[in-house]
Amino acid sequence: MTGSQPILTMTGIRKTFPGVRALQNVDFRLFPGEVHALMGENGAGKSTLIKVLTGVYDTDDGVINLAGEQVAFTGPMQAAAAGVSTVYQEVNLCTNLSVAENIFIGREPRRLGAVRWGEMRRRARELLARLDLDLDVTAQLGTYSLAVQQMVAIARAIDVRARVLILDEPTSSLDAGEVAQLFRIMRQLRDQGIAILFVTHFLDQVYAVADRITVLRNGALVGEYRTGELPQFSLVEKMIGKELDVLERLDEQQKRTAVRPDETPLVDATQLGRKGAVAPFSLRIHAGEVVGLAGLLGSGRTEVARLLFGADRADHGQVAVRGSKASLRNPVQAIDHGVGFCSENRRAEGIVPELSVRENMILAMQAARGWLRPIPRRRQDELVERYVKALSIRPANPDLPVRNLSGGNQQKVLLARWLITEPRLLILDEPTRGIDIGAKAEIQKLVVELSDGGVAVLFISAELEEVLRLSHRVAVMRDRTMVAQLDNDDSLDADRVMQTIASGTSNEEVQR
Repeated sequence: MTGSQPILTMTGIRKTFPGVRALQNVDFRLFPGEVHALMGENGAGKSTLIKVLTGVYDTDDGVINLAGEQVAFTGPMQAAAAGVSTVYQEVNLCTNLSVAENIFIGREPRRLGAVRWGEMRRRARELLARLDLDLDVTAQLGTYSLAVQQMVAIARAIDVRARVLILDEPTSSLDAGEVAQLFRIMRQLRDQGIAILFVTHFLDQVYAVADRITVLRNGALVGEYRTGELPQFSLVEKMIGKELDVLERLDEQQKRTAVRPDETPLVDATQLGRKGAVAPFSLRIHAGEVVGLAGLLGSGRTEVARLLFGADRADHGQVAVRGSKASLRNPVQAIDHGVGFCSENRRAEGIVPELSVRENMILAMQAARGWLRPIPRRRQDELVERYVKALSIRPANPDLPVRNLSGGNQQKVLLARWLITEPRLLILDEPTRGIDIGAKAEIQKLVVELSDGGVAVLFISAELEEVLRLSHRVAVMRDRTMVAQLDNDDSLDADRVMQTIASGTSNEEVQR
């Protein structure tokens, strides 16, 4: 670090939204000439802290000082004018304009009201040369890759005399070569004295480029650390809030023993992937097998689920169902092949609040049949009555709007929706999040019963104990890459899974 005094301090920052304490007395320091990683799981408060700093949100309490002066920005434009610039994950430039126009948009050099195009292009080339970029500044920005577009966004940010540069998930859509190029530029800017706040979910990238790390958890400050003094294993502990050597051990009688797989897997994904979402992975799931997906939030678990359900289209690899190549380009095709998917976001991607319990439960079956072939009311009644009883949905009134049910009962309605379709593979993404202990136990019991009945289950949960209790095998995700597949035998415990997440390596082969 080139400065002995911080360029930015945030002290006692508090921010509350209705029913949510987003930030609780958070302190943060940023020094000139450093790359400082802001770490924490989703919901830890990272984005809120940045938005408070840049004036998107007002702070409920606390003080922000920039270069020794107290500031309270009214928005990102005012923050940028003061030298605090932000480059977001989604590049907020105009791809239909030229590179030079994007760099100087709103700040074009003019004479008598007319844009001085020659000067603007010259200055754009000079600015890009500072970043070792040789681009045609007259070309439309959209003709360049996303990585180059982000470099142009950074060039624009530093041209407004940035003293603090915030990079919010800048590598989420970049490949390894593009990440290396970005890191080279970050180090160059750091050496020029710019303070860089780096937000990412990728642990390896933090240790490749960051000088210091601040960890948030549940809106509170956990601590500030020098990167070289904080092992990755310890960083994971601080992010999730558990000391790994005292994690609760599972009752060995509750753990699932590995199934003897059939010769032909039910679902066989080979080098399936999507650029910017998840690296190519291979995964076989057999009938009656529960495969758990473990990893930190943002590690790529949901992206794997969405690819297997066709909610996102893979740009790499293929999938076979029962030994035959299958096209899973959209959810309807996935349903036709016997795949069901309960999203982690039940409110936005699951329940339809205005519809009744009955209508929500038959939705997937009706979609598979087609809307021109309505399910007879008598058949609806039979199915709904069966699953309301089987899942103990309360209140047991199928005509009640589903929005009136508790979170746990809404989750049961979603499970019923897919059970009605009699899936071969059921993908459950955080099915027990935010529900009471009784409903959680019932859903866990259902997963075991489905597996015993021959249904394959891909089970995603942030709770390692839950994953280990239910799964025959655990696939470990880290930085949107599947780094290991571990048999759930006597040697597998939460410590070992967390060590695999922290190190990104395992003694077992990734391809079973």
